[in-house]
Amino acid sequence: MREVLLLCWRDTGHPQGGGSERYLQQVGAQLAARGVRVTLRTARYPGAPRRETMDGVRISRGGGRFSVYPRALAAIALGRLGLGPLRDIAPDAVIDTQNGIPFFATFAAHAPVTLLVHHGHREQWPVAGRLVGRFGWWLESVLSPRAHRRNQYLTVSLPSAEELAALGVDRHRIAVVRNGAEPVPAEVQAGVPEARTGHPSIVVLSRLVPHKQIEDALAAVAVLRGQHRGLHLDVVGGGWWADNLAERARELGIERDVTFHGHVSEERKHELLARAWVHVLPSRKEGWGLAVIEAAQHGVPTVGYRSSRGLTDSIIDGVTGLLVDDVPTLTDAVGELLGDADMRVQLGEKARIRSREFSWTQCAAGVREVLDATVRGEYVSGLVGVGPAGAASADHLDEQQQRAAG
Repeated sequence: MREVLLLCWRDTGHPQGGGSERYLQQVGAQLAARGVRVTLRTARYPGAPRRETMDGVRISRGGGRFSVYPRALAAIALGRLGLGPLRDIAPDAVIDTQNGIPFFATFAAHAPVTLLVHHGHREQWPVAGRLVGRFGWWLESVLSPRAHRRNQYLTVSLPSAEELAALGVDRHRIAVVRNGAEPVPAEVQAGVPEARTGHPSIVVLSRLVPHKQIEDALAAVAVLRGQHRGLHLDVVGGGWWADNLAERARELGIERDVTFHGHVSEERKHELLARAWVHVLPSRKEGWGLAVIEAAQHGVPTVGYRSSRGLTDSIIDGVTGLLVDDVPTLTDAVGELLGDADMRVQLGEKARIRSREFSWTQCAAGVREVLDATVRGEYVSGLVGVGPAGAASADHLDEQQQRAAG
């Protein structure tokens, strides 16, 4: 494979960029470092140039939140005629990222298309409004599986693969390549005891959007601060829902117990993770939950929702963190970890050990294996790009899921 085209509605520089964008660009950077010519087509945003190269990945931008899709499709079609912004590429493989809406690149590209789906968006579409939400879910759950009935699928967790299968996607076309994780910056001590705060502390690492449900972490702090003196919550990340969360903190009377840090540098992000006692990820839906692994690098266990699906893969319940069902049980679990140092350290150290299984190099190798197969006209299924430790974790998870189903 000499050249690949990546399609995504945003890139990591976008104000609303998150884990999905990071996955794709990290994979692209790893492929570029190994001699593959990589182009990313994505949307424009204020201050972003139409073209630039980042970490060896050539980025071509055009269109906005919704127009990015038809404009990318047109660019692919025109490129085959030697016209437009993609006129100088001839990809051997294409990754079409479906963040609720796919690009439908299979109808324009002259190369095999792999559909990258981090998770389903059924629980998130209502935020777009009743009419748009119903249309979006129909497009994602009915039209897309039919349009891509001969395409390879790629996802990031075993629960997301199950979701796709439930929508009618053939299991033999679904490959799972889990997220990688970057090493902790050299300037930051990776969660040594001296780095922890002297007072009980919680961290949330997330984009600030409604489906991340940061309000649940605020509610937990409002209850627990009376039981754990000096309790403080650090919310790391930005997003258009930030003002609503700040207002909610004021309503709960905990504005002095919460710091909203917004977007921060990689170094600052890891400094804040290293200080924390417990990481909380109360998201309604996750494909995987990269923040879980980043917290784990510092020996910080995560509490999250079982119903998010993806967190049942990134968190091994009772081993590397805790999975709960609602706000009261989230509050109880966080309170238990804050009050039990032995349990907190035990879960945190097991989380740290597991975090070493995940690297972007390994992730990119798995994605390349999938893409190379599509070039040969073959399908790939199951967990791809894991070593013995990762396979052991997968076996453990499968046992958990079987017990839950039985």
